[in-house]
Amino acid sequence: MKIKEIMTTDLIFLDPKMTIKQVAQIFMENHIDGAPVINNEKKLIGVLTKSHIFKLVSEALSFDTLVEDLMIKEVTFSSPEEEIEYLLKYSNVGRLPVVENDEVVGWCTRTDLVKAFFESHNEMVHELQTIMDSTHNLIVAIDEFGTIKTFNKSAQNVLGISAEDIKGKNIKDVFPNSELLKVVATGEAQTLQKIELNNRWFISNRSPVNKDGKIIGAVAVLQDISEVELISQELKSVRELNRELDAIIDSSFDGLYITDGNGQILRLNKAIERISGLNSEDFSRKEDDGLVEDEVVSKSVTDEVLKQKKLVTIIQQTKAGKTALATGSPIFGEDGEIVRVVANVRDITELNELKQKLEQAEEINKHYQNQLKAYKGPKHGYDDIIYSSHKMKEVLNLVSALGEVDSTILITGESGVGKEIIAEALYKTSNRSNGPFIKVNCGAIPDNLLESELFGYESGAFTGAKRGGKIGLFELANNGMIFLDEIGELSLRLQVKLLRVLQNKEIVRVGGNTSIPINMRIITATNRNLEKMVEESTFREDLYYRLNVIPIHIPPLRERKEDIPILVTHFVEEFNNKYNKNKYFSPEALDSLQNYSWPGNVRELENYIERLLVITPGNRITLRDLPSSIGNRVELPFSNVSIDGLPPLKEAVETVEKCLIEQAYKKFRTTRKMAQALQVNASTISRKATKYKINLGSD
Repeated sequence: MKIKEIMTTDLIFLDPKMTIKQVAQIFMENHIDGAPVINNEKKLIGVLTKSHIFKLVSEALSFDTLVEDLMIKEVTFSSPEEEIEYLLKYSNVGRLPVVENDEVVGWCTRTDLVKAFFESHNEMVHELQTIMDSTHNLIVAIDEFGTIKTFNKSAQNVLGISAEDIKGKNIKDVFPNSELLKVVATGEAQTLQKIELNNRWFISNRSPVNKDGKIIGAVAVLQDISEVELISQELKSVRELNRELDAIIDSSFDGLYITDGNGQILRLNKAIERISGLNSEDFSRKEDDGLVEDEVVSKSVTDEVLKQKKLVTIIQQTKAGKTALATGSPIFGEDGEIVRVVANVRDITELNELKQKLEQAEEINKHYQNQLKAYKGPKHGYDDIIYSSHKMKEVLNLVSALGEVDSTILITGESGVGKEIIAEALYKTSNRSNGPFIKVNCGAIPDNLLESELFGYESGAFTGAKRGGKIGLFELANNGMIFLDEIGELSLRLQVKLLRVLQNKEIVRVGGNTSIPINMRIITATNRNLEKMVEESTFREDLYYRLNVIPIHIPPLRERKEDIPILVTHFVEEFNNKYNKNKYFSPEALDSLQNYSWPGNVRELENYIERLLVITPGNRITLRDLPSSIGNRVELPFSNVSIDGLPPLKEAVETVEKCLIEQAYKKFRTTRKMAQALQVNASTISRKATKYKINLGSD
């Protein structure tokens, strides 16, 4: 800064012939304490200040003393172009005249200098604050005691805190996790620290502030890298998508390659090697029309797309001796020019072979279905029952005969044999078919809940009971039929109540005392041995005889294997329609299914057929598609014993022995009768049972 920028130019000049009295009057009227003295030529000859007047008074001199007698004649002056630092050389001079071309043009005092420095300081502070507020980075500074001194606008905007509210406070009170105090304490800078503030990521650089070798504070500069992080994530996503695209292209059975607008090959998949007979490295170094020149293909689909500027499909003959269907799709840029061509090459030689195989398979399937339909026996009006065996025919003949009576029926059989279907057939053929048909699975409902479901309840009968009560399933079955499945799971308490229903033809709701007459037919079913349960006192004998008025036993599937082919045909048709498939079993696979024992019976067979139709890749289900537990199973002709695969002979013999003893015990219950049936000694039975850990109980 130059002196001319701070000097006073509105000057009052003194004449050397003026008296001190006159000068005092001038000083008082103009509120000044000094002035330059000039001659007639306006040249500086001296300086007079109020200090001279004070001296005159203290020495008791006359106020008529002339200026020239009291003024300072050897005057130090400055040029207006001098820097203000020039004034510092004359710190003992209170006022400095400014002279240019021998003429006084200004007057500079210490007050002017202080004012200049103050304004300069304020301007520098303002510029510094403006710079910090203009920067995109967050800036926070503290002194050596942790007091916040600087908090720029970026920090205010990001952190949502006003500088006025935070300056002067200790940083621990505002940012408890700040590391700035640690920087002050250690004097060590912390650089490139990644931190998160208000869901945004920053790189923080923290540095100590040194002055004359002493740490007087610390400053943190935080650079927002959220956008960089976002770009990094986007680039990562792009790379992932690119890898996925490469994987998708390479997994295609059809050949795929992409060229630019000049026919230069940019990307291709592995299927191109198989179809073209050319190594992919050689392929990628060529232009598409170069493939024609090298007789790799007979015609270029890309060349045709670039000429016609539209989707093109052609037939190609490849170097590998294959016939291919090639389709080229143009991709246009913003200027309407083709920037990419995507070519799809399909080996129609293989398609023709597959077509022939499919036609052959369909002919075999048609012939096979016609043969199976010949096995499909009459349904006797029961649409849900598929059978051809004599045993099932006897069961259904019995069902038809029972339609005219109202007797209680007990249906027995293993799980999955179709007890519920037989119960529905009894309902459809009965004189109650116009009434309701209620199904109840006694094993699927908790005992306390089952009672209220069957008998209903009155309002307030128990906590949570519906206001107004509820009608039970027995009442809903009035004038119709109720089917109680898994009757063997019924508790003894409910067995007593069911016995009363059978005897009295009436029920009493839970929480009530009024008998309600009912007219219904009861059909029950179980896969358990109720006779044994009666012996074990887990099922009431009187209830058993009430339920077992007319028994119907449904034989397991292993005892009526002639039903298996027709059931397979039925399920194949059903699931083909359901899943829009066209699958069928080979004769070998069907034979294997028929030879399997099917411990889960018809339900297991149905579920297994559905699984095979869903997971088998081809339309023809062969022996190889069956698991070893079915495909390698050997059935013994004299029992339901089966052996998986080909185990060692000793192991197979022991397996058969164990199964025979178990079956004999189930049938005869005594060692003596078992020995007679198996034509061995009773001691042999006991020894074998001990060997195979079979509990024969007490004879």
